[in-house]
Amino acid sequence: MFWIQLIIVLACILVGARIGGVGLGVMGGIGLAILTFGFQMQPTAPPIDVMLMILAVITAAGALQASGGLNYLIMLAEKMLRKNPDHITFMAPITTYLFTFFAGTGHVAYSLLPVISGVAQESKVRPERPLSIAVIASQQAITASPISAATVALLAILSPFDITLLQILGVTIPATFLGIMISAFLIRKKGLELEDDPEYQRRLKDGLEPMKQERAKSLEVTKQSKISVYLFLFGAVFVVLLGSFPELRPTFVVGEEVTQLSMAYAIQIIMLTVSALIILICKCNVEKIVTGNVFRSGVVAVVAIFGIAWLGDTFFQANLGLIQDNISSLVTTLPWLFALALFVLSILVNSQAATVRALMPLGLSLGISPFFLIAMFPAVNGYFFIPNYGPLLAAINMDRTGTTKIGKYVFNHSFMAPGLIASVCSVVIGFILVFLFF
Repeated sequence: MFWIQLIIVLACILVGARIGGVGLGVMGGIGLAILTFGFQMQPTAPPIDVMLMILAVITAAGALQASGGLNYLIMLAEKMLRKNPDHITFMAPITTYLFTFFAGTGHVAYSLLPVISGVAQESKVRPERPLSIAVIASQQAITASPISAATVALLAILSPFDITLLQILGVTIPATFLGIMISAFLIRKKGLELEDDPEYQRRLKDGLEPMKQERAKSLEVTKQSKISVYLFLFGAVFVVLLGSFPELRPTFVVGEEVTQLSMAYAIQIIMLTVSALIILICKCNVEKIVTGNVFRSGVVAVVAIFGIAWLGDTFFQANLGLIQDNISSLVTTLPWLFALALFVLSILVNSQAATVRALMPLGLSLGISPFFLIAMFPAVNGYFFIPNYGPLLAAINMDRTGTTKIGKYVFNHSFMAPGLIASVCSVVIGFILVFLFF
């Protein structure tokens, strides 16, 4: 029965991933229906707190986008890239990393990809190098952002163990950033130089001209745009403070019981307040909030967590005894095997948050240290392995020189080497940091 149920779960994940978008989440509903009504399996509680936290965060991020705050950030990023064109293989991932870290979603990288491609071409740097590592950096930063859906989900799962947000970020920020920089260093000479690339030479003969960007003029930046950035930054910093120093959160006395405001409620309250302040002070169009790509991508993540994470949690809890008896000792002895499981599932579901919500509770049930789970957190960034991720495809399309591509054998694409290097280095550095400080 275990293997039949596992096949059903994997089939729903694979079909949902193939459909894409909210299809992943609704396929989780089909799996739940089969397990519940067909196998009489009791469903676990849906991850309501995580879903509501993500909704609050993406509402604030959507308000930031609608008010023009992202335009302001793009303008600043472009100026930084153009001031350091010779070091674009390092500056590009730093820029996309900071964008994702600040906004909590990797989709903000879309706006920077044409800038990176243009600056690289003008500087005679093979665009494949900065574009590939920039996309990987936008993924890795998800596990370092204090307001990303994945980090919020992990914090909610680890909070019963008195794990603070500062402890999580203290591992993931240096681990992922160093992993990205190591990867950028190792691929800085990847492929032929641009002037020697036959595809680029062919396109030059066909009339390809250097890309001249004047995007700063087309990006509308107002006083309200800058204010929205400051408000959003204030909210993010406040979340970090409350998550890192629990004593800052209010306590309540109910009868004889004293309870403290949970981080789930704190994040929801703060980010909804930030959304309201941006709307009131910056006068942004509320219709643009829900139609922007930042809000839409966040809603897709919520639906994915609702369906797939609920399905996975139900399956694992129902079979927990069997799983513990067979693999608990192996996983606790070789915890990197669990990191491999996180990586593989993230490839299938295309969602870091859904991967966290589906597998991290299982890791705790198997007896893996919460700090080891933090070290393995960057392993959920397996999007790049199969070249069907949005920013990855966008980077290929925006490279007018043809150097960024999907290889003949599909898996030998431009993002494989930087992605594997960054993922492995981030997890290894994460374990080193955990052993040193925890």
